[in-house]
Amino acid sequence: MTDVALQSGSPEIPDKLYFKIGEVSELLGVEPYVLRYWETEFPALSPKKSGTGHRLYRRKDVELLLRIKHLLYEKRFTIEGARQSLQAAARAPKPRATERVQQELFTEDPLPEIRRELADILKILK
Repeated sequence: MTDVALQSGSPEIPDKLYFKIGEVSELLGVEPYVLRYWETEFPALSPKKSGTGHRLYRRKDVELLLRIKHLLYEKRFTIEGARQSLQAAARAPKPRATERVQQELFTEDPLPEIRRELADILKILK
């Protein structure tokens, strides 16, 4: 999940496939008309519509809405500024999973630990 969604002030998103606009509205603490307006201003936000025309938000939509709310309400961005920030974040290259694992594994020198383990193995074998 995103860094915004992981902050302590953000609500926990229930483990569901789809959310109705009322549920998302309560989760974010904004009125449904605000969500409908944000749909017109942020092209990346596109909830599906049910057969009866009700909006069905997916988890990724809710996470995007949390980022939008953070940018607009907490960082005090304008709509245009928030749109540009989201577009820049989408264009930025994301580190691959293997690169992240390598960074985590090799943040400190692994050789002393390897030497200790090898010495323990030698003691066992003798």
